[in-house]
Order: sequence, then structure tokens, then C-alpha cells
Amino acid sequence: GRGAGGSDRIGMQSAVFLAVRYGGRMERGGRRRSEPEEADKGRMKRTIIKDWKTRLSYFLQNSSSSNKRKSKKAGKHRNYFRPSPEEAQLWSEAFDELLANKYGLAAFRAFLKSEFCEENIEFWLACEDFKKTKSPQKLTSKAKKIYNDFIEKEAPKEINIDFQTKNMIAQNIQEATHTCFSAAQKRVYSLMENNSYPRFLESEFYQELCKKTPISRATQGT
Repeated sequence: GRGAGGSDRIGMQSAVFLAVRYGGRMERGGRRRSEPEEADKGRMKRTIIKDWKTRLSYFLQNSSSSNKRKSKKAGKHRNYFRPSPEEAQLWSEAFDELLANKYGLAAFRAFLKSEFCEENIEFWLACEDFKKTKSPQKLTSKAKKIYNDFIEKEAPKEINIDFQTKNMIAQNIQEATHTCFSAAQKRVYSLMENNSYPRFLESEFYQELCKKTPISRATQGT
């Protein structure tokens, strides 16, 4: 008797999950499925895109560096317009095209956040900033911060790299040079390019950006 009871419970849990997942609408025996399903799909799509826009506005507002704060009011509206469909389509040609575009980078970060792996792009950005650092003192302090944030075991944003690379970084940051994180950065770049980037290109949000008609009029302003 236990087995049957167990399977009933599992069936019930699945039913509850499905009810929650699809807005409480469950169809029995395939009766009149098409209309409610289409309505649900449309609703889910709108929710996904709204969620994306919320994350995007957060990343866009926080991506301006301190030296750009003077032109904050002007820049907020001038720099972050929704890209044209042609511009968005360029992002699918090369991963670097996406990363080089401010709106594209913010969109990709929002996507990685939805996949719970935003530490990859954050590490990559930290490395890009690190390579531009000129002062040897700043280089050492930044190297230690990157190590503490992303590399060491149980780091708050620990990236998925092998033990040998982690060990090599631990040794190199004692006398930090611009190449401290090169191997790890290449690995993370490759991971994003081969996994997250293709999924981003297939996402609802990116597909909408490539369409000729905008998601909504409010997209550009907020």
C-alpha cells in the first residue's frame, strides 16, 4: 500500500507544481487546450520580458563608472536607448560584438542572472578592469579582491575553474602582474561563449529585440 500512496503524493506534488508554473490553469483530457495555452504563453512571455527589463534597467543604471557621473542625467537617456533590430542582430555574429555593446552587455548580465551564473560575467568584467590598472599598488589590492570575491574556496561569487588554475593564481597574486588572471579569464570567456551565449541568442528577450516592432513604447525611457 505504501508504494501507491507514495506515487499518489508525487502525482499530487507534480500537479501542484504545474498549477503554480502555469498560473493555476490545468487542462484535463486535452479539452479546449489551445486557447488557454496560447493565453498562458502570451502571459508568460510578457512576464519574462517585464522581468528582463527590470534587471536590465538595474544593470544599465549601475554600469556607469564614477568619472561619468557628471553627465549622469544626460547620459541616462542618451546612452541606453534600446538598440535597433539591426544593431541587436549584430550581437549574434560574434560574442565580442555583444560584450562591446553597453546595452548588449547589460542584457547578457540580466540573462546570466536569470540562469544564476552572473559571477562569470562579473569576473570577466573585473579582469578587464584589472588589466587596465596602472598603479602597482592598486594592481596588488585589486588582485587580492578578485581572488577573495571569485577564486578562493567558498568565495561569495566563486567561479568554476580547476584546482591547478586556482593554485597558480594564489601564488601569482603575491606579486601581482597584469597576467595573473589570464588563464582563468580565458576559461570563463570560453564557458560563456559556448554555453550561455547561444542560450541568450535563443531567449525571448533577444528575439524581441531583433524584431522590427518594439516590445513597448516605454522600453527606451525607463
